[in-house]
Amino acid sequence: MKADTVTAQIPPDTRMRNKKPASGGRFWRSFKNQKYLWLMSIPFVIWAFVFSYLPLWGWTMAFQKYKPARGFFEQEWVGFEHFKTLFSDSQFLLALRNTLAMSGMGLIAGFIFPITFAILLNEVRLGFFKRFAQTVSYLPHFVSWVVAAGIVTKMLSSENGLVNDLLLTIGFIDSPIQFMAQGHLFWGIVTLSDVWKETGWNAIIYLAAISGIGPELYEAARVDGASRLRQVWHITLPGIRPTITVLLIMSIGNLLNIGFEKQFLLGNNLVTDYSQVLDLYSLKYGLGMARYSYGTAINIFNSVISVILLFTINGIFKRTTKESLL
Repeated sequence: MKADTVTAQIPPDTRMRNKKPASGGRFWRSFKNQKYLWLMSIPFVIWAFVFSYLPLWGWTMAFQKYKPARGFFEQEWVGFEHFKTLFSDSQFLLALRNTLAMSGMGLIAGFIFPITFAILLNEVRLGFFKRFAQTVSYLPHFVSWVVAAGIVTKMLSSENGLVNDLLLTIGFIDSPIQFMAQGHLFWGIVTLSDVWKETGWNAIIYLAAISGIGPELYEAARVDGASRLRQVWHITLPGIRPTITVLLIMSIGNLLNIGFEKQFLLGNNLVTDYSQVLDLYSLKYGLGMARYSYGTAINIFNSVISVILLFTINGIFKRTTKESLL
């Protein structure tokens, strides 16, 4: 009776305000208020479902001895046989080593050079030179790897190659070096080629992040007598740290998905032990030999490791820097 008396004394409008709306009601209210945004997102949701989630049905091929002429229920199921074969193949381990090596080198160089270039470009005060340098730096991004690989191969050629001619002129070497035939040089060639092609383009996002830093911070630092180097260290780098963190997490998540264009176009039979990556291995042993189930197993391995890396590095950054992607 006492509880009923207390409840009756509370005004009806107060009881209505204290009552939490149902989750379904909140959803439909949000949908009504933002119906145009929801409708605009529908094509992208359909696109993501069709091209990103629907193909996951094909992963069942990795657990079958797939034959194109048979229906789904007529396939022979072999369980994890293809995965056992995968981890016992020395060529797969070699391709995994090459992938991790080139991905790691590309990850380090792909952050150091664009960030450094963006900071140096931001310090340039001559507007015309700044715009000219930025335009020239990101033009190679629009050149296809077919053309870029031809340029790199020609520059490193032992016959009238620019690099060999320069080294011979300054007396650094006595005879031309066959760069493209040296397996131990292949990883460095691929990394430097990627740096030349993508540094200017990757620096754009860091320049955008730098432009968002308040100018009053630099003015206060100059009043305190801070040099340009100290301004970069204490203002610019901390200001773009969230951008660096997000891009780093995404890059580590795609550590195994480095593609195959650079390696395929710059490689040859003399450097196969250093140029074959997981994507090339999948094409050669999966599609080239009509071992579709084996190729699917390789791609599943790439996807699973990428997801593990993404969540692991995201959790590490979330605990250490309080910044994360997810």
